Amino acid sequence: MIDFSFTPEQIFVQKLCRDFARNEVQPVIGENDRKGFFDCNITRRMAELGILGLTIPAGYGGSGNDYISLGLACEELEYVDTSLRVVLSVHIGLNSLTLLTWGNEEQKQRFLVPQARGEKLGAFGLTEPGAGSDVVGIQSRAVKDGNHYILNGEKTWISLADVADHFLVFAWVDQEKQKRRDHSGIACFILERGRDGLTTSTIKDKLGVRAGNTGSIFMSEVRVPEENMLGRPDEGFKIALFAIDQGRYTVAAGAAGLIRACLDTAIDYSRNRMTFGKPIAEHQLIKEMIGEMAVDYEVARLMYLKAGWRKNQGIPGTRETSAAKFYACAAAERAASNAVQILGAYGFSEEYPVARFYRNAKGAQIYEGTREIHKLLQADYALGLRQDKPLRCPLPRPEVS
Repeated sequence: MIDFSFTPEQIFVQKLCRDFARNEVQPVIGENDRKGFFDCNITRRMAELGILGLTIPAGYGGSGNDYISLGLACEELEYVDTSLRVVLSVHIGLNSLTLLTWGNEEQKQRFLVPQARGEKLGAFGLTEPGAGSDVVGIQSRAVKDGNHYILNGEKTWISLADVADHFLVFAWVDQEKQKRRDHSGIACFILERGRDGLTTSTIKDKLGVRAGNTGSIFMSEVRVPEENMLGRPDEGFKIALFAIDQGRYTVAAGAAGLIRACLDTAIDYSRNRMTFGKPIAEHQLIKEMIGEMAVDYEVARLMYLKAGWRKNQGIPGTRETSAAKFYACAAAERAASNAVQILGAYGFSEEYPVARFYRNAKGAQIYEGTREIHKLLQADYALGLRQDKPLRCPLPRPEVS
């Protein structure tokens, strides 16, 4: 039976992230967003508070919290700004949890431990200029050369590209399988910044998440030791899907926070803005938009909590995670649009945060699976064309101290 009551540990994480985001980041996030400035001091502070190792077991340098704690953290961080949640999505969801589940002991000690301690930042490189949702469409290649692999290719729209220390990247190791679009020819590699031939660049002038770092990764004859391969040579595709599932969960939880931020801002404004002799909160059409936001928040929150509960139990839940991501992100975009409408001309300006919320909300309809991909996934599940299979590597069940 699903129990939605929170443990003391979960409540502690929720308050920790709420206080940090509102007290330390909210005062500066508007200016950072306007300047397109990624503030490394914010991630350093997240490391000091233990947020960057939130769900990694204490034995590997983390604080050993569970998936519900991760979801609550993402909700509180995105309440202030999406760029904060993106750090957790990439560093923990896409990278660290993947290392925890698929890495061998040497890899965990070498890469996971410093990430959990916040000494290093992790990123995830799958998307390419010509391949996003179509994973087998990637063109990056890795050719075996003795006890090394030589990597060539380009990754783009990579969060934390210019600030991360470790990257999980995916490349074809079997060109014959690439020709057949056989995904078992894709492998995953751990890359460290500083390797010869590895460079990154920043993507500027984004529509939203301007306070976050997004860029490209270029690999030109990068030599990587074979011990940096994560999993087996034929498991890269499975590893990518596992990582994306964790990332989608964090996006869903964060979107719930964005809905709540829109709702709170709209409520506060509508109670104080007067038209026709009364607060606009008393006008029926304003109530309609606020009511929709309130319901969307409750539904989005319940959906990500259900997905998190399944992850805590080690139960495959790709369907539930996809549904939570699809619904919450659509609802967040809707809530941001309604918030701008309620604030009117002020919503159209940077004087209030809802314009930033509106710009940020759009991105989540694209990354971690477009809304169209999630519609197809949900249709396939409903039609019986897709079923979740038992996992080769069970979902990690982080410790709760």
